[in-house]
Amino acid sequence: MSDFEPFYDVKHSYEDNYEQGPFGAFAEALKATPSVTSGDSSPYEGELEKKTSDGVVGEPGSAAFLGQPVNLPFGIPAGPLLNSRFTTAAFRMGFDLATYKTVRSRAWGCNPFPNVLAVHPKSADGSLTPGSAELDEGVLADTDYEQPISISNSFGVPSQSPDVWQPDMRAAIAAAGLGQVLVPSFQGSRVEGMSEEEYIADHATTARLIKETGAKLMVMNTSCPNEGHNRLLCHNPLLVGRITEAVKQEIGDIPLMVKLAYIPSDDDLELMVRSTVGHGTVQGFSTINTISAKLVDADGNQALPGAGRDRSGVCGNAIRGAGLDMVARLAAIREKLGLDFEINGVGGVVSPADYQAYRNAGADSVMSATGAMWDAELARKIKSSIK
Repeated sequence: MSDFEPFYDVKHSYEDNYEQGPFGAFAEALKATPSVTSGDSSPYEGELEKKTSDGVVGEPGSAAFLGQPVNLPFGIPAGPLLNSRFTTAAFRMGFDLATYKTVRSRAWGCNPFPNVLAVHPKSADGSLTPGSAELDEGVLADTDYEQPISISNSFGVPSQSPDVWQPDMRAAIAAAGLGQVLVPSFQGSRVEGMSEEEYIADHATTARLIKETGAKLMVMNTSCPNEGHNRLLCHNPLLVGRITEAVKQEIGDIPLMVKLAYIPSDDDLELMVRSTVGHGTVQGFSTINTISAKLVDADGNQALPGAGRDRSGVCGNAIRGAGLDMVARLAAIREKLGLDFEINGVGGVVSPADYQAYRNAGADSVMSATGAMWDAELARKIKSSIK
């Protein structure tokens, strides 16, 4: 695949991508307009002429994401869209939901380069199973990128400082076309010596900073290590409930979605729903993020250099089965409890069939990160398949 150029260039650092990207077809899309802050409608606006969230013929924009009208409830989740140039290019390539990479209340550095490697699970279909022995024994990772694509995600959730990302997020919001929505993502930052109450307050502060940009909705990331190696905030539903209460006090009626990792226990997943949606603090869940795995090279050695990087989140084709499972289980809990919340399906969407599989599993919206990185035409292909 050496002749293909993903819009995030995995051969360069995060910092270089932030300053110079996006690349490939996304870069060409940006050349179509004079400014990323112009607010011009997407040149692909209306290519999905009539489509509702249930697949029924309707007027453009008749589908919705957390109350906002969209042409098609499909887009790119938190991760590869680093700033307003990336999100604007995504809009122009027909992705109607563009998630601004997760921001923090303070500047936060990126893990050392490289951050992305191709990942090759042993299974015939290239999938990884949560809880399997392979995740701890080692999964081959190298620079042989091939379809269907799976990659490592070892960034450490970097963030610019608010004085940089706030004005840039305003520009990103303004660049959305008709039937398109900028989706800000954020998380709290646990630093040494911080108490639990201070950790909760940091989430609320970051949400307030996003609100100041004019955002119409937001997603809170609970699915990356926040409290120590391989410990995820979403594995503590009661704490997530406390945090979302503090966040809602800051953002009021602005819809809040929570990003989840894979949660194996139905009881824990139901407790998450009861602790958040059940208290009126959360309006949706996005799932899944990545699956943590030990990554090794062909000789069995640590694939990503540096202390504490023996494991990495894996995303792309390898995690589609786990993502579909989480969506179906959330949908079942939604029906069981009679609660109203949206489900955003994420993980391994590399084709129109994958989009439809997530919708059939119960997802109200769908997003693709790795698949979109390697196929800038993915949104247009999905729209064409629905017509």
